[in-house]
Amino acid sequence: MPAIEQLTSVWRNLKEFELEPIRKEALRPLRVALVGADGSGRRRLAEQMLRDPSRSEPNPSAPAASYSAAPHVEVLVQTPLLIVTPDAPALADEADLILLLLDADSLDFSVEQRLARAWGGAGKKVLVFCNSPDAAHGQELLHAWAPWNASAALVGWVEDIQSLLAEFVPVVLKLLPDKHLALGRQFPLFRIPIARQLISDTCFANAAYALGSGLAEVVPALNLPLNITDMVVLTKAQGFLVYRLGLLLGFSTHWQDYLAEFGSVIGGGFLWRQLARSLVGLIPVWGIVPKIAVAYAGTQVVGNTVLQWYLTGRHLNPRQVRDLYRQALAQGKQNAKRLLQRAPRPRLPRLPLLKRKTPAILPGPPEITLPETAAQPCPDCGQLSAPDARFCQYCGREFVPPQAA
Repeated sequence: MPAIEQLTSVWRNLKEFELEPIRKEALRPLRVALVGADGSGRRRLAEQMLRDPSRSEPNPSAPAASYSAAPHVEVLVQTPLLIVTPDAPALADEADLILLLLDADSLDFSVEQRLARAWGGAGKKVLVFCNSPDAAHGQELLHAWAPWNASAALVGWVEDIQSLLAEFVPVVLKLLPDKHLALGRQFPLFRIPIARQLISDTCFANAAYALGSGLAEVVPALNLPLNITDMVVLTKAQGFLVYRLGLLLGFSTHWQDYLAEFGSVIGGGFLWRQLARSLVGLIPVWGIVPKIAVAYAGTQVVGNTVLQWYLTGRHLNPRQVRDLYRQALAQGKQNAKRLLQRAPRPRLPRLPLLKRKTPAILPGPPEITLPETAAQPCPDCGQLSAPDARFCQYCGREFVPPQAA
């Protein structure tokens, strides 16, 4: 465990980014209306949404306490759920999500079809849910009465929790992309899928950051203080993950109640970060892949360890942590390679090339042109001699100057 001074210092850094927006996101009002005739399974689906499949409950099928707000609406106590019959559709108009349930044994869905088209035309988020244990029969009904003009339509069985997790939950998460914390906090059925998604998103965010800082470290010209930056950024991301997971699972909204878990994050995450930095320092360029993998795996271990503690009150033992880390590290290496393939290659600073200068060609000496003068012939031998010669260079005859001649 880190020292108290470390906890205080890290928490001071965490508070630079206020946690209040995260708290407000988790406590945001969210209303879901379940509209359906008798036999459609509307109330059973409400009960399943209020269950947490990851926890053992004394009587998970016990109905939630409720009261009747109007002849055609039932409100479950301490939940934002409205159970409405098709006779009073206006009561569902203010809901963030309308679940329109169909009874697969019914033969007429004209009322439900009219409601779905009206709500879809008004811009409401509507999910048509055909409640049937026979998926093929349910698909036939949906196609026979199409188009629904709804946001989505699916077939499910309200009695099968695994079917709901596989088919129903992903569609709802897609329809409410900006309200996951509030959705999970108020409806336990969605908690584990959202928690897994939060952990995965944080792992990829830290891996992407490790990629960026790793590429920067191999460029000496940047000269960034990456050791300090790595510690602060990765710790903040993991600390926010701890807080989000706690809010998602319905725990306290006060950050003071999470100090112990923040401490475990710092203690557990420090080793991964230290190893990752040393890898890049020892093996430039080739250390980037291990660094990304370590950042991913360390965050994966932190997130799942905290989630396990929230769910059971027990931490993972050392062997479980090693097994989880080994598996996460393998995933991290694969993700690191994919990230590197998509990342732009770092460019080292280019020095200007020195061009070899062509040596200058010096001009040669000017040519001297002598005036052309006729040679003088010898009167005895007839040979030509230089024009200024006094004697013939062949026979020795003396030339007579022109004045004397």
